[in-house]
Amino acid sequence: MEQTIENFEGTKIVENNYGGESMGDVQAGIEFIYNMREHLVDVGVATIYLFACYGLYLLMKKYIK
Repeated sequence: MEQTIENFEGTKIVENNYGGESMGDVQAGIEFIYNMREHLVDVGVATIYLFACYGLYLLMKKYIK
């Protein structure tokens, strides 16, 4: 694969894994879930924020009617 880009200096290596070397969907899903353990605090804070915003929305909707 070759591509020409103006004003670019350097190299970029692109690996295409077609065939037996690429991971399957099941393995990718397992790795995704395994790596999410590192972000439990982030997901928890985002979930609490989501519920707070939804509660505020319901409260405003109640008072506007």
